[in-house]
Amino acid sequence: MGYALSTTVERGFDDTLTATREALAEQGFGVLTEIDLKATLKAKLDVDVAPQVILGACRPPLAHAALQAEPSVGLLLPCNVVVRSVDDSTTIVEALDPQVMVGLTDNTALTDVADEAGRRLAAALDSLA
Repeated sequence: MGYALSTTVERGFDDTLTATREALAEQGFGVLTEIDLKATLKAKLDVDVAPQVILGACRPPLAHAALQAEPSVGLLLPCNVVVRSVDDSTTIVEALDPQVMVGLTDNTALTDVADEAGRRLAAALDSLA
């Protein structure tokens, strides 16, 4: 089983990052956390990497439903979405496929939540193309 939903966007990193936040919001996701990997790795290891940001996206009704079905599923929340620069005009946006939580927990009660989250994340990514 694959673990990512992915799209390649013919747009620069900064514009794609902004568009990704907007696309997630349109699908009812808020961004709870944001990790700038480029800045973090530069500060901690003094290494240079291409721009890459991890957005911790959450849609509260889905998170609540998942927790009702599997109390320990919080280990797999929020839905991580990565915006990664390939070059000046190409950016990849990837999201962890919510079906992974069904597979890891072996709890089919999470299937409906994962299906809805997957549809919403796919719609957000599709809107970027």
